[in-house]
This record gives sequence, C-alpha cells and structure tokens, in this order.
Amino acid sequence: MTATTRIPAAEITGFKGALMKRLAKKSLGQVPSSLGVYWHNQKVLMGMAAVSSKVRKWDACDEQLKSFAHMAVAAQVGCSWCLDFNYFEAHNLDLDMDKAREVPRWRESDVFSSLEREVLAYAEAMTMTEPTVTDDMVASLRDQLGDAALVELTAVIAFANFTTRPNVALGIESDGFAAACGLRPLATPTRSSA
Repeated sequence: MTATTRIPAAEITGFKGALMKRLAKKSLGQVPSSLGVYWHNQKVLMGMAAVSSKVRKWDACDEQLKSFAHMAVAAQVGCSWCLDFNYFEAHNLDLDMDKAREVPRWRESDVFSSLEREVLAYAEAMTMTEPTVTDDMVASLRDQLGDAALVELTAVIAFANFTTRPNVALGIESDGFAAACGLRPLATPTRSSA
C-alpha cells in the first residue's frame, strides 16, 4: 500500500478475527489492509463478504467478461486495490492475462474482441454519474449474451461499483497482490480515454 487509509485499520481480534486472518493468509498470502479498515464495523464487513460470496456463485455469464467488467469499473473509479486484486484473481482463475493487464487501457489496446469491448464500454457507462447506458448497448449485449447473462453482467458491474467506491473513499489502496505473484504490471493509458 502506498499511502495510509483515511480511517486507520483496527486491530483484528477475537476468534472471528483470527479465523479471517488465517483464511486471508491462506488464500491471498497476506491479510489485506482493507480487512482492518472494515473491521471497525463487522456487520458491514460480513454483509459485503456475504454478497461477494453470492456473486462468485453466479454462472450465467462468462467469467472472463465479468472479471474484465469489474476491472474496468475499478480503473474508471480509481480503486487501485480492486484493480490489483481483480488482476490477481484473473491470474488465479486462469483467465487471459494479456487481456486482463490491458483493461485499464482497453480503448487503445487491440487485444479485445468486439464483445469484450462492448462489455467494457457497458461497465464504464454504468459507472458514469449519471449512467450513460443506451438502449443500443443493452440490445447488442442482449443479442450476444442472452437475458440471463446480461442481467448477471449488469449485477456484477453494480457490485463492482458497490465495492470500489467505498475503498476509494476510505483511502484503501493496492496491497500488491499481483506484484507478489510476479505478474507484469497493469498497462496504463497513454492518452485520455474520453
């Protein structure tokens, strides 16, 4: 992490805390800084974890499309923690890492299919304030993905906004998950992506 969080991390204590730290170290190799920040309100932490667990079980939409969409939201919102973590997760899920590393500069990159570009544009359009989703965007994705997958993709993008925005507001930054497992750094845009 390159800076301190806006709310200092709480000491993670008790049986539940010990269990969570153990699980985090086992699955991530370290205890994420975000855990200590969210530990201040364990109901929020557990609620967000419960939603995350449910989201991971959805299977109507391609995992790679969902991962890239989440990363696009993180890049747009500026959540370095989420971008780093989702890049790390893409590696763990054996997704296309050449594409995953290019998500922050997807408009400039030539590695994405037309469907992937539409998904990334849709994720950004949902993330804008006010959202800029159009009927044409939805119709095209609906034709290509089907209703169930599009509903799931939309919910994943909404979930990405639900997790990225609090991290940015609380000053939670990258914990270096991707670097710790030797992944090449994420690409950065060479020009403004407006």
